[in-house]
Amino acid sequence: MFRATLKSLLARKVRLLLSGLAVVLGVMFVSGAFVLTDTLGRSFDAIFADAFEGIDVNVTTKPKIAADEAEGEQVAPPFPATVLEKVDALPGVAEATGVVAGQGARLIGSNGKVVPTVGPPQLGGNWLGESDLVRLREGREPRADDEIVINAALAEAAKVSVGDRVGVLTLEPKREFTLVGIFGYSGDRDSIGGAHEVMFTTPVAQRLMLGQPGTYSSIAVRAADGVRPETLRDDVAGVLGAEYDVKTGEQASEAASAGLKEGLSFFNQILLGFAGVALLVGTFLILNTFSIIVAQRTRELALMRAIGASGRQIIGSVVLEAIAVGLLASLLGLAAGIGIGALLAYVFGQFAGGLALAGLAVPPAAVVSSFAVGMLITLVAALLPALRASRIPPIAAMQDVATPDRPLTRVTISGAVVTTVGAVLLALGLTDNAGGNTLAAILGGVLFTFVGVALLTPLISRPVVSLLGAIFAWSVPGKLGRLNSGRNPRRTAITAAALMVGIALVTGVTVVLDSAKSTIADQTTNTVDAELTISGAQTGPRQPTFDPAVIDRAAALPGVGTVVGLFNDFAEVDGERRYVNAATDLAAAGRIYHAKATSGTLATLRPDQIALSEPVARNRGKAVGDTLTIQFARGARHTYTVAAIVPEDRLPGSYVLPRESAADFTVPQPYLALVQLTDGTSIGPVQSRLEELVADSPEVSVADRAAFVEQQTGAFDQLLTMIQILLALAIVIAVLGIVNTLALSVLERTRELGLLRAIGLRRSQTMRMITVEAVVISVFGALLGVVVGSGLGAAVVRALEDEGFTKLVLPWSQMGVFLGLAALIGVIAAVVPATRAARINVLGAIAHD
Repeated sequence: MFRATLKSLLARKVRLLLSGLAVVLGVMFVSGAFVLTDTLGRSFDAIFADAFEGIDVNVTTKPKIAADEAEGEQVAPPFPATVLEKVDALPGVAEATGVVAGQGARLIGSNGKVVPTVGPPQLGGNWLGESDLVRLREGREPRADDEIVINAALAEAAKVSVGDRVGVLTLEPKREFTLVGIFGYSGDRDSIGGAHEVMFTTPVAQRLMLGQPGTYSSIAVRAADGVRPETLRDDVAGVLGAEYDVKTGEQASEAASAGLKEGLSFFNQILLGFAGVALLVGTFLILNTFSIIVAQRTRELALMRAIGASGRQIIGSVVLEAIAVGLLASLLGLAAGIGIGALLAYVFGQFAGGLALAGLAVPPAAVVSSFAVGMLITLVAALLPALRASRIPPIAAMQDVATPDRPLTRVTISGAVVTTVGAVLLALGLTDNAGGNTLAAILGGVLFTFVGVALLTPLISRPVVSLLGAIFAWSVPGKLGRLNSGRNPRRTAITAAALMVGIALVTGVTVVLDSAKSTIADQTTNTVDAELTISGAQTGPRQPTFDPAVIDRAAALPGVGTVVGLFNDFAEVDGERRYVNAATDLAAAGRIYHAKATSGTLATLRPDQIALSEPVARNRGKAVGDTLTIQFARGARHTYTVAAIVPEDRLPGSYVLPRESAADFTVPQPYLALVQLTDGTSIGPVQSRLEELVADSPEVSVADRAAFVEQQTGAFDQLLTMIQILLALAIVIAVLGIVNTLALSVLERTRELGLLRAIGLRRSQTMRMITVEAVVISVFGALLGVVVGSGLGAAVVRALEDEGFTKLVLPWSQMGVFLGLAALIGVIAAVVPATRAARINVLGAIAHD
């Protein structure tokens, strides 16, 4: 039986490898994700090992607000120079150096624009001199307050050289400096991790990066000879107390690397999610392939049963073929994944400004997951065809028609049950009733929905395919293609379902993102009565801000009626982490937002007052006169009295604080100003004057309402493009499924095709017949995807109504594009099978058994 199975496998190696290619692509995504994150993780370990090289103990304050990577930047408040003196005086300390380091030092390049970076930080700090790690390549160290040095990576990106006068944006508005030096790192590196670094004299760095003269962000301690870092760490911690975070250099390196690895793990989960989609589509492909092969081998398998093979042996024969395909596909997928992981790591490194990558290695998780996933998917997909093969009676060896259509009752009932389960899981997840397992419920609901719809598809495939095929029924090849596409509902359904998954996900995501864009545009248009805005497009880790003085100057311009500046930050409100806003004038904000307080008054807030949105006040049980305690990133804990409660979306945020509170924000500068003009004032002249006010902030621009909405929603288009690229893999696998199904179908209908050719069907007509069949199946799958994706997207939007989604937008034009692309996919998929069908030898095909 083993020899027979092996011979059968080798006889169909091309077909089985084609189906195995789906597993190869899915496994490639899985192994590539692990290789990528492992490579980047070890690269970050090396970066922070370098950054803390020569530091035995590192001292910082503990952040006042603990935030994860997704919530925002975690800021450790600066501490006074007296702490440095206290540490430096301890026994066992050879040297204690005060370090100033902070995010947000943006250099203005030779083109007059801020040098952009996405990912790597824009750091500013105090120059500590040369060391084994840091060396000046050109120029000298900064000595005067208007002198700086920068790293070589930033110098190249900005196209500046020693002696140039350059502008730098920090916590203060633009300041001009003379570039007196360019430095690099050991190993001929231009930067560490692609970071852009600007180094000032210590007093200037304290003022610009920390906002407080005479303070430091950390202390780098070098132990005296014979003193262990762990011992010195404990001594320093004992002196400074619980407010300070004291670590050995090794511990500080590991902690810094761990924060980035947390973000990498999230990225890894995203890649694995797309791998799961690819493997789900691949499951349909393999299931269809084995089903067709079993159907084609009906007489062969029946003869085996007739000469004594048991049902268990037949199952073993099919499963053995599946194991062989899964093993080979997993091996190829692992190899491809290693290459893809290395390529993505290289691209990431270049994108991150020349990140020095660690050597390529294959983590055990990549190997184990590749073979586990590849083998499991193939075996699961082959299980049903194997069971079906074991039930073939020996009498089938004497029948010409061994695989008659079976009733669809059982599969329809199963599909209805599975779809219902998917709908229930989606409802629980989208309404936050999944008991803390929201994401698992949503993902499970999507999976069950797809499988359920796939099981229900045979029920509707024949009438829908017949209707779609009517478009081509004007010719004989068209009629034949239409009939062929509907002759086996199960096969057509499984092939179409593979394409449905990818199209459905793209459509669903498009519905959600387009609805979000429309909601933002609608809210901006209907709730914000401001003709002009002052804001910037984010080009680095931090949102662009501008000088608070711009707001007062703008208010004094002719034709300007009202100006409101807005600040935002992450804070801890009564023990819960929340985003808060501060407004320069709440009463003016009320006029711009057409707000009317349902309780209290929208007068200008005193320094100890706060305004709340109605939902927040209701959920927290707060009324006018009650108090809230808020801890900001900097400064002491503050208590605020509720002064006004305003309907939702009628304030810039759920928590609005007075202007004075922004002094304790991470960045005490406004990120947005809303400008309302007086009646009859032309926008153009005022916009020009406002642009002059922000001339020293190259990141910031003045926009009218339409341009502002486009600026706010531009990120959604980028996100959609990225998702479409990643989901393209699932669509590629679906195309392989159509090719495979048609190729096997052509082989199955060899005699039929020979007879058609014999009675006059030309080669070109044969190719058109196969092409029509492919196009109908492809468009059917895309139509299913559009319908299912629209339903899923609409359900998500409806569930997010409480989160502010007020508009449901169905992207009709994009749906039409998807259907058009599906027709093109069908034409492409039909090329090889149609060519093969057209080249069939007529006499040989008629004699084919």
